[in-house]
Amino acid sequence: MKKNIKWLFLVSLTFMACNNDEDNATPAEVPVTPGSAVFTKYVALGDSFAAGYSDNALFKKGQENGYPNILAQQFAAAGGGTFAIPYMNDNKGGLLLGGTIIAGTRLYFTPQRTAVPVAGPPTTEVTTHLTGPFNNMGVPGAKSFHLVAANYGNVAGVASGAANPYFARFASTPSATVLADALAQSPTFFSLFIGGNDVLSYATSGGTGKDQTGNMNPATYGGNDITDPTVFASVYSSLLTALTTNGAKGVVANLPYITTLPHFTTVPYNPLTPQLLGSKLDLLNTQLYGPLNKVLTALGAGDRINLLSETSSNPLLIKDESLTNLSAQLTAAFTPSVGAQTAAFYGAVFGQARQAKATDLILLTTQSAIGAAPTAADSGIGSAPPAPLNAFGISYPLQDKHVIIPTEAAEIKKATDAYNITIEALAKEKGLAFVDTRAIMTQLSTVGVKFGNFTMTSSFAVGGAFSLDGVHPSPRGYGLIANIFIDAINAKYGSTLRHVDLATYQIQYPMTLP
Repeated sequence: MKKNIKWLFLVSLTFMACNNDEDNATPAEVPVTPGSAVFTKYVALGDSFAAGYSDNALFKKGQENGYPNILAQQFAAAGGGTFAIPYMNDNKGGLLLGGTIIAGTRLYFTPQRTAVPVAGPPTTEVTTHLTGPFNNMGVPGAKSFHLVAANYGNVAGVASGAANPYFARFASTPSATVLADALAQSPTFFSLFIGGNDVLSYATSGGTGKDQTGNMNPATYGGNDITDPTVFASVYSSLLTALTTNGAKGVVANLPYITTLPHFTTVPYNPLTPQLLGSKLDLLNTQLYGPLNKVLTALGAGDRINLLSETSSNPLLIKDESLTNLSAQLTAAFTPSVGAQTAAFYGAVFGQARQAKATDLILLTTQSAIGAAPTAADSGIGSAPPAPLNAFGISYPLQDKHVIIPTEAAEIKKATDAYNITIEALAKEKGLAFVDTRAIMTQLSTVGVKFGNFTMTSSFAVGGAFSLDGVHPSPRGYGLIANIFIDAINAKYGSTLRHVDLATYQIQYPMTLP
């Protein structure tokens, strides 16, 4: 009997051990294969995102952590070749042109939770030419039509803005185009992520440019203008036709809405708390907001400016160029009480002024301007206003460059939607992998993206996805972009490329980098 019990006990242990082995068994790892894609010669085209721009600068570590380099590393296991990058000189970032600083160093986060530039001058000289070819053809600042523009890399045109300083460093010849230099390498696989700057430069300038819809001549565009959607469609089609002519496969990405970027969502429209305003609150109400509200009400526009609240946060004072200009009416109304000269000043300054609303987007860069004194150069009236009417956003309206108002936001969204329709349609037509970055950026700005024990969001500085300029990704953000590119490539071409572990990527770069 004891023998039987002992035997049964041993059998049960063996059974348990087998079950535990099954529970803990690691699934067989799927071998990395290219599927129908050929990664032998990978070339990345695009703008600052493709270049690895981060923290308001391009620098070595950022270039290494850019999504194209991460992709190239994953491609290597599936037959991918070397991936040459036109590296900057250092990890400070910034540019010199003939010894003159034309782009500042990268930002870092101080213990006081402020973003400041790394100390010291840049060391990367634009006139020092690099010998290629380079697989990473990402060019910070490039718009769609710049990829096919001759002389975009001509160093002689950098000072005037006719050429791009980053491309001038590594263009094969002064007259070469970005596309031609990419095609010269006979890529077997490419990525194209372009179009952001076609609306983004307008947005980051506060809408100071012009919506060029209907203008088919990019040569006449200003640097901060919105590209005509028909121009974008024509250029994008020509890019994909050229890149796929010899059978190359590739991956393309659409564009996010600016409202998913912390550059446009971090600074609230109503940061003026009673505590912040202190004793100035009553004075502002009696000497500025009250009189303005009274006159504007008489003019049928009393909703533009209301009295400041003593119990809740108050909105910023802004200029809205879409409003009817009541300058002449304000001047006439104030002349009897304050005199013609002061009344003219009131008219000029407050003719299109109003308090901000939740639908207004205050730029991240505007944060430092709130409460600062306007200068003759940025006051909008050609002179520096006198105290106490000299505090931006409080007693003096923030200007066009500081805010995206609803009409400007609508122009940006309309163009973005048009570009995205083109990108997705042409990706389908050409049989290319398609990445929906708009969807992933929207997810980051709402519920976040979960991985492991982390949740990544678009919250400025702490969310993990974006760098300190509020537009470009952090190292971890670029890792996320690489992973969604890999998902699209695997889905389209049947490859089995692997994700990178996002937990191994930093959320911010420190002050000192080796």
